[in-house]
Amino acid sequence: MEKIQILVEQLVTACGITGSTVDFVTHTILAVVAFLLAGLAGWICRKAVVPVLLRLAKKTDAKWDDALFNEQVLVSACSIVPAIVIWQLLPWTFFDFPTVREVLTRLTAIYITVMSARTVIVFTDSFKLLERGPRSARQQYLYSVCGVLKIIIIFIAVIVVISIVVDKDPSTLLAGLGAASAILMLAFQDTIKGLVAGIRLTNNDMVHIGDWITVASAGVNGRVEDITLTTVKVRNFDNTIVTVTPQTLVDGSFQNWLGMEQNEGRKQSRTIYFDFRSIRLDDDGVANITKFRHHMEQWLRDNPKVMADKNPLVRQAEASQNGCCLEFTFWLYAQAWADFEHDTADIMEYIFAASSEYGLTIYQQFPLQQEGQKQQVGQ
Repeated sequence: MEKIQILVEQLVTACGITGSTVDFVTHTILAVVAFLLAGLAGWICRKAVVPVLLRLAKKTDAKWDDALFNEQVLVSACSIVPAIVIWQLLPWTFFDFPTVREVLTRLTAIYITVMSARTVIVFTDSFKLLERGPRSARQQYLYSVCGVLKIIIIFIAVIVVISIVVDKDPSTLLAGLGAASAILMLAFQDTIKGLVAGIRLTNNDMVHIGDWITVASAGVNGRVEDITLTTVKVRNFDNTIVTVTPQTLVDGSFQNWLGMEQNEGRKQSRTIYFDFRSIRLDDDGVANITKFRHHMEQWLRDNPKVMADKNPLVRQAEASQNGCCLEFTFWLYAQAWADFEHDTADIMEYIFAASSEYGLTIYQQFPLQQEGQKQQVGQ
């Protein structure tokens, strides 16, 4: 580089420039050359090195290199190369201007630090691509670990940038942060709680991306789309997005419909109350409600919408002031919300209609005012 400096000075002098202007023109030309070399280095990395590395990654049978060395990671790394070239050439470019050289060196070092942290963060996010299973427990671990790593990377980058600005050793700043640990714990308490809650959710196999969950207290009723250190994003059945904290799921109560979706069929249980005054013995000495109960069990077994192998059951539950209670329990093939509700409605409507064929009256409570009117009419 010193030969280039001498050559540039000779060319400037040969052009007839003399005096203090020689230094200014020389430094200007050297700065332009440095920026051109830096731009050339960045262009070579993006146009030549990145495509070669991508092709090499695709040719291998392993999948980890495709995920970790993807185009976004390589392009982010290429953005550091021009700054490194500038940083190396600054001592020779501004050799007569130490103050300018010092300022530009620090600015370049800050840029390299920030872009390096960005590259490492992008590289860390690439680990998530290694596990694509919608309900993979390892994927949840990777999400949690990657979130913690990104926080650590940003924290270290901030310390390094501050040390560059104040011209101090980074280790000195880190040692001084010991007294401020309580403040840091307070600032990152949500992240720490989210990390612990996320680990508990994964270890206990409570929820995964793709699960349908219901959290009544938070208005959540939909599929989990993303789980991070601080939020669980859920798309409700009406396409609204609801976010809750992992701590809410761990500390509270929520319903996960994964078991239903993994198994065939969906359970339904309904109760109906019959007026005691409509229950009687038929000529063969068998109560009409007994015949109705046996008929409904057989009808449910023969119904194509009901899973016969799950043994539909019609049982007499505890009676109350509302009348004699029959409980209908059966499993439907339909799992989709609309189909499940429609099939349930079809079955219950048949039960309502068929009960009258056996002389049974479904209990219906009247308002007090109507009861008084009925009594007056009876009198």
